[in-house]
Amino acid sequence: MAWFKRKSVNSDEASARKAVEQFEAGLVSVRDLVAPAALEISNDHLMLNGRFVRSLFVLTYPQYIETNWLSPVINYDVNLDISMHIMPVDSSAIMKTLRRKVTEMEASLRINQEKGAIRDPELEISYQDAEELRDRLQRGIEKFFHYALYFTIYAKTEQELESITQHIETTLGGQLVYTKHALLQMEQGFNSALPLGLDELDIVRNMTTSSLATTFPFTSVDLTTGKGVLYGINRHNNSLILFDRFDLENANMAVFSKSGGGKSYAVKLEILRSAMFGVDAIVIDPENEYEALAKAAGGSYISISLNSDKRINPFDLPKLGPNAEGEKVLRSAIVTLLGLMNLLVGTLTPEEDALMDKAIRETYALKDITDDVKTHANPMPTMEDLQNVLDNMQGAESLSQRLSKYTRGTFAGIFNQPTNFELDTGLMVFNIRDLEDVLRPIAMYIVLNYIWNKIRFDVKKRILVIDEAWILMQYEDSAKFLYSIAKRARKYYLGLTTITQDVEDFLGSKYGKAVVANSSLQLLFRQSPASIDVVTETFNLTQGEKFLLLEAEVGEGLFFAGTSHAAIKVVASYVEDKIVTSDPAQLAELRNLTGG
Repeated sequence: MAWFKRKSVNSDEASARKAVEQFEAGLVSVRDLVAPAALEISNDHLMLNGRFVRSLFVLTYPQYIETNWLSPVINYDVNLDISMHIMPVDSSAIMKTLRRKVTEMEASLRINQEKGAIRDPELEISYQDAEELRDRLQRGIEKFFHYALYFTIYAKTEQELESITQHIETTLGGQLVYTKHALLQMEQGFNSALPLGLDELDIVRNMTTSSLATTFPFTSVDLTTGKGVLYGINRHNNSLILFDRFDLENANMAVFSKSGGGKSYAVKLEILRSAMFGVDAIVIDPENEYEALAKAAGGSYISISLNSDKRINPFDLPKLGPNAEGEKVLRSAIVTLLGLMNLLVGTLTPEEDALMDKAIRETYALKDITDDVKTHANPMPTMEDLQNVLDNMQGAESLSQRLSKYTRGTFAGIFNQPTNFELDTGLMVFNIRDLEDVLRPIAMYIVLNYIWNKIRFDVKKRILVIDEAWILMQYEDSAKFLYSIAKRARKYYLGLTTITQDVEDFLGSKYGKAVVANSSLQLLFRQSPASIDVVTETFNLTQGEKFLLLEAEVGEGLFFAGTSHAAIKVVASYVEDKIVTSDPAQLAELRNLTGG
């Protein structure tokens, strides 16, 4: 009776266990969530969910190697897993092995000495190294480890896989660190790279503590030349980002951010700090953001507007030496004026372009200005003179009517008077805030041409800042003019800084992309979701960098210098912050304190 009862109990337990197993089989475990949908194993790679995967192992190391030798691979911008397996080894067992080896080498040295054989440098060095290692192990200075290093590469195509593999092999081979494919062991190599602590390849190398320290993997990009202007703090490692932009292949910089991202703040800091190195700065300011900086730095602040007393004559020619070629200068001025006319009167037809070209030449001729440099000292013509020439030209009636708005109409006086100031040294700010929107691109074009004529024949370190550069990109001629400055600035010791918040408009122009391509430095601050895809494509950003720009705080972003880049945080001292701030709340507080 008891037997049947025991059998019934066992049967109930088995049924319960089976029910639990069936219940667990219907659950989703963590392993189910992380497991790949498909895995295909080949001799020299895996196919993991449509991705190509390959594992490499390090076979040999040189006798001497620099610290941080893994940095080029760690900072290589590809999908890559680096797996290190470090196993401590009992020092007493190593000491016994070393004692035996030292005894054998010492015996070999004595035998060679007794035979009068030629000395063996390799044997002598090995003996000295072994003795030194014994001493360090005995004193506890060094410990012994088995060390394995594996690289697992992920690629979308087989060509990309081969390219990444070759790059890693070449980079490490240049340091005499040689790798091999885990042929016929790709599954084991992949498993060894997973965060499971398993070393299924088991290809190890003996390492001491000091040797192992050179493989320290937690490295980051150190983006600095050690001299020049402080742009900010490297957010990867809190090091300083210091650059002298004039030491790069060109001194141009492009700055992109949404409104309030900190772009003008960073540029004003650069201007203030560059002044300590004797660098002049010229700023085209469309929003009156640089007035406080100009006053604090003892610079000049020039307002360009209908009510201002400052005027720039677009017909001005640069002052040349006696040996200069006047023909080239006059021809260049005419081409620039034709571009200006496209902004003033609208896009010219081929017939109108020919008429305007003739009219401009005749306007200069009226003042006896020819290709002869000596005639360039004569008083320059003005827009009013061009208007008079057009009035007397057959077929130019339409051009004359369209131009009259700037000579006799609403906008008369601003662009048709002689220039009445000089380009000073130090900081100069051209404020165009009070201009009507339709006049802003015209004023920026004329100011840029005036600046360009001056700096070409007085070469020194200068920074030319064009805030809201997207305004110029709206028009073909002004965009082309800005691009020509970006290309030629390096020859005249000029660094062009273009700032824009309308990224799509700027990069949507072929000249805008060319300006960025001709800029050795780029600063990207917080971006809007609407423009982030354009920025990501233009600068080839990773997903992590893309989200960094979307979520960045004010003054945080990415700093590009040539092919290298790092996350940056712009920082300023208390005094600098009060001078360069654009925060309306801070500015209102300052005005209340100063009574301004």
